[in-house]
Amino acid sequence: MIRRHLLTGVVIALLATRAEAELFAIRNAVVHTGGRAGTLTGATVVVRNGRIEAVGTDVLIPEGVTPIEAQGRPLTPGIIVAHSHLGLKEIDGVEETNDVASEQKRYSAGLDVADALNPRSALLPVNRIDGVTRAMTAPDSKKGGSLIAGQGAIISLAGSLAEGGNWIVKPHAAMFAALGEQGREIAGSRPAAFAALREALEEARSGGLRLGDGLNGDAQLSPLDVEALKRVLNREMPLVLQVERASDILAALKLADDYGLQLIVSGGAEAHRVAAELASRSVPVLIDPSRNLPAHFETLHVRPDAPAVLAKAGVKFAFIDSDDKGSHNARNLRQLAGIAVANGMRHDDALAAITLKPAEILGLSNVLGSIEPGKIADLVLWDRDPLEVTSAPDRVWIEGRAMPMVSRQTLLRDRYLKRLKAPPAK
Repeated sequence: MIRRHLLTGVVIALLATRAEAELFAIRNAVVHTGGRAGTLTGATVVVRNGRIEAVGTDVLIPEGVTPIEAQGRPLTPGIIVAHSHLGLKEIDGVEETNDVASEQKRYSAGLDVADALNPRSALLPVNRIDGVTRAMTAPDSKKGGSLIAGQGAIISLAGSLAEGGNWIVKPHAAMFAALGEQGREIAGSRPAAFAALREALEEARSGGLRLGDGLNGDAQLSPLDVEALKRVLNREMPLVLQVERASDILAALKLADDYGLQLIVSGGAEAHRVAAELASRSVPVLIDPSRNLPAHFETLHVRPDAPAVLAKAGVKFAFIDSDDKGSHNARNLRQLAGIAVANGMRHDDALAAITLKPAEILGLSNVLGSIEPGKIADLVLWDRDPLEVTSAPDRVWIEGRAMPMVSRQTLLRDRYLKRLKAPPAK
């Protein structure tokens, strides 16, 4: 009965969103464009057929269109999560709902998360109604599993509501692997992890030919592994390396130099210590601005103002949740951005670190990440400053379609609030 009630609520909300016109306008908003126009007060945004047609303080509303009145509230681009497990994981404590990592092979470069993504995951609407519109969903490396975890995909949080069912925005979006303490746990030591990763790249570069007996026996790349790693070697796909310690980051930079890789550092607790080297190579970092205590030996020099230090050095970065990996609480990214502001970042720069910057790092900035004419209309209208903990979205649009502001959590809340308010049975 509960399940039927919840599904009925979602269907009703979905029918309402499909009644939205293909042409609409939002008037009198504080528009955080993320582009050259900066922040515009009292601005109008016109959306036609899922794209932003016009934005500005002197924009005319098309004839016959009744505008949505923002009443001075903030309008921002949709939040983009640069590293998550959305669509791969449902309940942490239930193993059969977790498809994040392979536990069977030394290398899983050929693993493609797109094969297992669930567009009806309950976690999508939970995060969507809090302003998250796009996410990189990625595999993970774990003990007993693969050093090279596999390929991630960029998804739309419209999920099963996506127009035409096209919710996978970009398959084969990045290759994920682990070094540092995580790589050491898998390979036995830090040098063994680096050697194993080099061995895989060498074998892929040779076209899958076995190079001797390999580091720990036979070389183990499958044809799918070779094909995927060739895309990394050809810079058709970035390599996202989980590294924290400054020395590990420098070793990762050398690895990228040796093979001509497009590198993205994920974690980067000590990235601020090698900011100049990262900036000189234009290597971006996915960083958690809430980390302020050394939870591991490799994060001894973590500091809360690291994003401000990276920004000053000219390092491009986006914010991630290093603990949750942007799954159940990807929506907390805006809170993390607020923490960065409290530690020295400019407000607009912190907002960009969850909108425009992840779009740039993931190769989507030509169509997403800012409110500019021609870009896809992923928009969020907030009740107040989005970086405040107590703020919330009033409305969310993905590709110009209003999303139902409904999730399993809100439906359960409303269901039991109704029961609490009901008069006691006689």
